[in-house]
Amino acid sequence: MERNRNPTPEMYPRKPEPDVPKSERAGNVTSTVKFKNQDFVQLRDHCLNHGVLFQDETFPVNRSSIGHLPFLKKPYTLEWRRPTEILSYQSPLLIVDSVSRFDILQGPIGDCWVLAALGSLTLQPRFLENVIPRDQGFRHNYAGIFHFRFWYLGDWLDVVIDDRLPFLNGEYLSVHPRSRNEFWPPLLEKAYAKLHGSYQKLHMGYISEALVDFTGGVQISLNLPRPSSYLYEVVKAAAKSGCLMGCVTPPVENNVNEKNGIVQGHAYTVVETAEVPYMGMKERLIRLWNPYGHKEWTGAWSDRSMEWDRVPKQYKKSLYEDKDNGEFWMSYEDFQEHFLFLHVCNNVPTFLDFGVQRSNMWSVQTHVDRWVQGLSPEGAFSRNPRYLIQVQEPDMKNSNVVVSLTQKLVNDTRSPQPPEPPGIRFVIFKDRTTVYNKGFIKQRDVTGIFQLRPGTYIIIPEISQGGQESEFILRIFLKNQNNYRAPNTELSPVVTEVVPKWNQDNSYENIFLRYANQASYLDASQLQGILNEIVQKDLMASRGSGDGFSFDSCRSLLALMDASNNGRLTLQEFEKLWRNLYKYKDIFEREDENNSGFLYISNLRRVTEQEGLFINDTTLQLMTVRYGDSLMRINFPDFVCCMVRLKTMAKAFRNLSADGKGIYFTEDQWMTMTMYC
Repeated sequence: MERNRNPTPEMYPRKPEPDVPKSERAGNVTSTVKFKNQDFVQLRDHCLNHGVLFQDETFPVNRSSIGHLPFLKKPYTLEWRRPTEILSYQSPLLIVDSVSRFDILQGPIGDCWVLAALGSLTLQPRFLENVIPRDQGFRHNYAGIFHFRFWYLGDWLDVVIDDRLPFLNGEYLSVHPRSRNEFWPPLLEKAYAKLHGSYQKLHMGYISEALVDFTGGVQISLNLPRPSSYLYEVVKAAAKSGCLMGCVTPPVENNVNEKNGIVQGHAYTVVETAEVPYMGMKERLIRLWNPYGHKEWTGAWSDRSMEWDRVPKQYKKSLYEDKDNGEFWMSYEDFQEHFLFLHVCNNVPTFLDFGVQRSNMWSVQTHVDRWVQGLSPEGAFSRNPRYLIQVQEPDMKNSNVVVSLTQKLVNDTRSPQPPEPPGIRFVIFKDRTTVYNKGFIKQRDVTGIFQLRPGTYIIIPEISQGGQESEFILRIFLKNQNNYRAPNTELSPVVTEVVPKWNQDNSYENIFLRYANQASYLDASQLQGILNEIVQKDLMASRGSGDGFSFDSCRSLLALMDASNNGRLTLQEFEKLWRNLYKYKDIFEREDENNSGFLYISNLRRVTEQEGLFINDTTLQLMTVRYGDSLMRINFPDFVCCMVRLKTMAKAFRNLSADGKGIYFTEDQWMTMTMYC
């Protein structure tokens, strides 16, 4: 059963894409993380060497691995059987011939959201081979152990299981295979249940989550009842570009079978689309598959419907089938009427490219981070993690930015009802203006599709429930960026703790975002945090250079760099200060030859002359008195304040002087300049 959901926040694209080369679309699993620290090869070899079958103690054959399923009413018999015990006259196989959606038959668990995603996975071998490793089976090196891989929070997890399958009153508890001796469906689902904590966690869920777990891709949800002139083109292009697709019907308390054959509160696989000549026009069709393996649509374009008798024979021959296998055609109009959401998933959102000769290039930024308890409360943007993107090229026809936020959920099999996840969202700012800000969504994944103009944007992920601690992954897909890096489902986490890289001009942006307010500016206290926690600590700590930047020093620096005189620094103003810090750091280190952490009046004279500032001895002496200690020594924070003030005052004089010799001030001008700086 598909869980009830609110529409995810997103702006929909206008047209879909042409096909793209496989090398630009698919990511490969080059490394995996061992789930529960279990190594498949080591465990298998150990069992083979000792002549035993594997027993997985981390997912035991008892009620804890089943959980609290609502249909388990006593008395009942729960057994665990290996495939070799299930079959009497046949040999078990992992896969018979090939993997197909028709191998799957849904059991009593409401796991249609998993199976519909799995059905779509079978249509895309490039993703399927990531999930089902080839180094296993019943014929060679069989030891009762199997493993499957799922993507979660930036990693491919390798999940090991034994092959003991649950039976309820003599029947499969979970999915069962159409062929008695083919066991990849129940074994894969057991691994997925282990990943989630129990089979209970597979009873009702979101197909959108399963699509992401099977691909490591980005998923978008399209609201079908919403009128749209391009939605069919999205479906057609997504099918052509190798996307995984599924759809869901409106939710109900229990799955209800309508007279037309559609099951309410149920998930289906989207198989393909087609356009056929019909009564002088083109009829748009969509093909769906029901994980039940039967119960098909009985309306127009269904099996044995009269519409098929009115299309050219070549179309009917290639598209029409009369089989009770859960698969059927229906018109696109009926699809929109009877289904609620369409979910499309690919590891790169190239299906959002329309009307171009070839697919556009997409790059991806991946950030693995966490909301820290007490530091990331709802609405406290200044303390939430934040990320900056540069949109370089306009796209007036199509969407050019996709943002996907995923939170790590807590498994709790003790409760009959799984806890509702906390709400999450992300907010987008540009030039102190809110570009996107919608309510919290109580789901694992939230994705938005946007058409943004060129510029700098700030993205802030947020969690609702009192700033509780939780991990998250934020992925930002950008179209047509200069520095293209092919997105891959094998991801390396981006360390978001600020580590200054003084040789990179853009490091100031990340540091600014870490400390800035919601409206993207710095006040004096935030500037003090940057200067002491990053610059002073990481740059000058080894020189023992004083007690750091005082609050008064930071207010003075802010006033000197604050061109708009509003008591705060913008990103552009902070950039100028950051470049000064970088320059004066180099100067300080060069002049402090004995690493004492101090400069003297002789150093100050040399520095000012190198900066093109020729000041008299009296002024130089006053500077040393003002910024030095009792021994006339100047530490790094005071040196920065001194040099920034000196440079600013010299520049102000040159700008205000008409002849380079003097300046005329009114009293108000004089008071404004001297009192604020």
